[in-house]
Amino acid sequence: MSDLQMSLGIAGKGMSGHQTSHASTHEWLTPPEIIRALGHFDLDPCAPETRPWPTAGKHYTFEDNGLVQEWSGRVWMNPPYGDFVHDWMRRMVNHGNGIVLIFARTETATFFNYVWPHAHAILFIKGRLRFHKVDGSKAKNGGGAPSVLIAYGEDNADALQKCGIAGQFIRLDQTSKAIDAEVVDDAG
Repeated sequence: MSDLQMSLGIAGKGMSGHQTSHASTHEWLTPPEIIRALGHFDLDPCAPETRPWPTAGKHYTFEDNGLVQEWSGRVWMNPPYGDFVHDWMRRMVNHGNGIVLIFARTETATFFNYVWPHAHAILFIKGRLRFHKVDGSKAKNGGGAPSVLIAYGEDNADALQKCGIAGQFIRLDQTSKAIDAEVVDDAG
């Protein structure tokens, strides 16, 4: 595995990392209707090399290593899934302005470290998302787990609440927490 793959959190995976052991491809794209419903984003730091539709005004791909690039504005993030998702989530928490799409695994260290104490709102998407292939066609089956959209910043929480995506919206009270504080890693 290259240093770039390690820093991106991708060990032999495509940029989006939505995969199962039976998948014929490792790169799965966010359905375009999700992006359209959430409005314009300035940056996608986890963009696939090949994309049939834009996800933001600016895209960082695997080769750009979006994890170490400068982030500005409103960020859309569908991070590579796997062992390094916490690095991407920590970066979003520290940036504080964007929406993340990940699996709704609420019992994990990722949720307890980067979602519950820092996010402003979450939207549990009804049903399983059907991601798209890089040619734009829909995958035959839904994702490997339920998905959730996570908003960082009040404007993004408002966007989630008004987006019209079917699911359960929950606004989180972050008034007593330091949202812009550095997140400390834990081993769990």
